[in-house]
Amino acid sequence: MSRPPSYGAPITLDEAARVMAAAQAEARRNDWPMAIAIVGSGGHLVMLHALDDVQHASITVAQAKAATAVNFRRPSKLFEDAVRDGGLGLRLLGMDNLLPLDGGLPLYRDGKVAGAIGVSGMQSTQDAQVAATGATLMPV
Repeated sequence: MSRPPSYGAPITLDEAARVMAAAQAEARRNDWPMAIAIVGSGGHLVMLHALDDVQHASITVAQAKAATAVNFRRPSKLFEDAVRDGGLGLRLLGMDNLLPLDGGLPLYRDGKVAGAIGVSGMQSTQDAQVAATGATLMPV
């Protein structure tokens, strides 16, 4: 496994607003009630939107997916895949500081982690689709 990128300056409010708008538009386009969380490179919540009719649990799940992506500087799907594959990957279930579900992505600026987006409300692949749409608004 290659070394993850370094942390950079945290995402700005303007950047977070652009990422959020794109993710929210994708969720609405598909009529998916979702929670979308954006955290900065230090792991602190910058923005949280709960779309109409989102299930209550999705709000904390979205934040946990974003926290996983920023704290480990990797997409949360990597942990989902490790658990799915079993074996040593099952050790991840003993950790209380990560959520092994797709839908959390680091956000990069100039090749460094500026924050992360986490999305919850539908199937994890749909959550990931919305997160990826938002992430495309960050300069790599």
